[in-house]
Amino acid sequence: MSQLKELSPLELRENPFQLIGKEWALITAEKEGKVNTMTASWGGMGVLWKKNVVFVFVRHARHTFGFMEAADTFSLTFFPEEYRKTLAYCGSVSGRDEDKIAASGLTVLRHQGTPYFEEARLVLLCRKLYAQDLDPDRFVDREILPACYGDEDYHRVYVGEILTALSREE
Repeated sequence: MSQLKELSPLELRENPFQLIGKEWALITAEKEGKVNTMTASWGGMGVLWKKNVVFVFVRHARHTFGFMEAADTFSLTFFPEEYRKTLAYCGSVSGRDEDKIAASGLTVLRHQGTPYFEEARLVLLCRKLYAQDLDPDRFVDREILPACYGDEDYHRVYVGEILTALSREE
């Protein structure tokens, strides 16, 4: 397997709509020496507060929520297409119920203390800047509520500064 090369966020040439919405990612954080991850297909990238950022969404009910709350950093990890079933598994099984990382066969590595997965093709290592719950009263498009929030477990949005990117050398 080829090595991951460290890049500045400004060197990325990826399409964020393809990466997040189509390929999906794993959001990974650590709490008390344990790592947890979840699959995400919502989020984005851009510039905010003069920083290169990502924003990700995690529901309070997700086991990963506690990890995101406890950690100062997190990673977004993107994989080659052959990992699609692994991503689906990580999005459907809770780390509360089983060690889904071990069961998935993924290998946890760390870069400057932030966990990510060796099998990745692209990793964004991020430092939390901001977190806030989505407020149902603030939705301008009211049709989103019944379509995405029938259970009223609203997401918390996390804005993270991209500290560095790791990309698989081809």
